[in-house]
Amino acid sequence: MGRLIVEQIVSVDGFAAGPDGELDFMRMAGGFDTTDAGQLAMLARVDAILLGRNTYAMFEEYWPGKTVDEEAVADFINGTPKHVVSNTLRRAPWGDYSSAHVEVGEPRDTVRRLKNRYSGDIILWGSLMLAGALFQAELVDVVRLRVVPVLIGEGRTATPGLRHPRTLRPVEIDALPSGHVTLVYDVL
Repeated sequence: MGRLIVEQIVSVDGFAAGPDGELDFMRMAGGFDTTDAGQLAMLARVDAILLGRNTYAMFEEYWPGKTVDEEAVADFINGTPKHVVSNTLRRAPWGDYSSAHVEVGEPRDTVRRLKNRYSGDIILWGSLMLAGALFQAELVDVVRLRVVPVLIGEGRTATPGLRHPRTLRPVEIDALPSGHVTLVYDVL
């Protein structure tokens, strides 16, 4: 049975987006090192990518045109099966690569089915409302926070809609030379 990893890029003050959804804080301190050994090791255990509709649109606009010469994870992102949770999309093309699978219905039902389908990990990037709903449904197994060394003062949390606290156990802390920090937690 697969595990669901929710990975969010957050500011030091814990925001995953600005007040209006802006993501410019991610570039303010320079980007993450795409050859980050911890990130690449985690991705080696991932069998599928899960995205919400809006994050899918951002990813689909950017990733299909990238190569490993430009982004070390391009082949992984472009070649890994993708599932888009949406009740409005009918198709989810991915450039010249295999289309993403559109998952209609309740997100919790989709995740339960995907966990049974894949033996490796499933990673959810961004997709804040979807992440919050999956935390609320107690379907998230691992949280990875990639902390950007900036403060933005206000914004959107990484788990909107979460109404019940969840306890986490730290399993990894990786401070990178760029000032970025990766925090990994098991969800109890």
